[in-house]
Amino acid sequence: MSLASLAGVVGAGAWAWLLTMRGSFWRIEDAPQAVVPEVWPQVVAVIPARDEADVIGATIESLLSQNYPGEFSVVLVDDHSSDGTAEAARKAAEEMGLSARVMVVEAPELPRGWTGKMWAQNHGVAVARAKFPESDLLLLSDADIRHGAGELRRTVSRMLAEGLDMASLMVRLSTESVWEKAIVPAFVFFFRMLYPFAWVKDSRSTTAAAAGGYVLIRPAMLEKIGGIKAIKDALIDDCTLAAAVKAHHGRLTIDLAEETISTRRYEGPEGLWRMISRSAYTQLRHSPALLLGTVVAMLLVFVAPPLLAMRNGGGASTGALAWAAMTIAYYPMVRYYRLFPAWALALPLVSLFYLGATLHSAWMFWRGRGGEWKGRVQDTHGQGARP
Repeated sequence: MSLASLAGVVGAGAWAWLLTMRGSFWRIEDAPQAVVPEVWPQVVAVIPARDEADVIGATIESLLSQNYPGEFSVVLVDDHSSDGTAEAARKAAEEMGLSARVMVVEAPELPRGWTGKMWAQNHGVAVARAKFPESDLLLLSDADIRHGAGELRRTVSRMLAEGLDMASLMVRLSTESVWEKAIVPAFVFFFRMLYPFAWVKDSRSTTAAAAGGYVLIRPAMLEKIGGIKAIKDALIDDCTLAAAVKAHHGRLTIDLAEETISTRRYEGPEGLWRMISRSAYTQLRHSPALLLGTVVAMLLVFVAPPLLAMRNGGGASTGALAWAAMTIAYYPMVRYYRLFPAWALALPLVSLFYLGATLHSAWMFWRGRGGEWKGRVQDTHGQGARP
């Protein structure tokens, strides 16, 4: 058997396994509707924000516009912004006549050993627990999220009906630009491949994941795992939090959001490249062996099939079969983002972009620089976050 034929067999076999044995990660189904609770719990949203003046107003407005029947308040932590983020948040609340429901506080100076976002979030949780000690749920979210009016109501209902300790939503990311259309659906597709949502929900599985833009968690569970301090230096904080909850026998779920969207825009490839590169090598546990395996797997499973399908000779038929399976698997995500179906054929090219960003992530780590959050670079040699 030639190398081309072998590559085709490997690619086709890999997709046969992915489609049938990987928790149906490629299927997109609506989240189940839960029974409306008799009593709605008190919820407090905690939002860390650093230089978010251009988006924070819309975020505050969307939070205060929730059709949630229970008590709902917002704690915004201004992490030493230089653009008037705090003022923009207060103004949005004032214009709605709901200033009493929004607390704006300033984060203390960042200590060693913490990432910037985690430190700001930790302070926000502490303020929320002190100000609202009777709150039953905490909504940990980002400053660039526009919350759908019914999202909180649905998510709380499901948490109570299913006895969950944590529920996360992967918000719908922007696909306005051509680059966003090409890269963003694949980002979510690869995430679901790494963390099949069905496995995350299965208490018998060790797979745990969350999406940091929208995490609803019980304060008792957060305290049980040691609070935000337990993940103080995590670059992939959402999945680290989910793993901690599951390790403490908590029940969790993750779904694609129905209404809630990110207002973060990526006009060109640079921002998307940074989004992937920031945490890709951390995802591989900084392992050269896993990096090598990832490179080989990406080339064989995503890049080789169309190349083989378009050649004459060995591997053409199996390459075409693998490419067809890949397209079928990717199409539901393309449809979720309401894009033209032909985008599903472009996954092999898009995977090269991801492969390049992953290699860049490893290179940055080897140079002594990790991920960053709002201008703070996480030191990869144990010295904590630094500007």
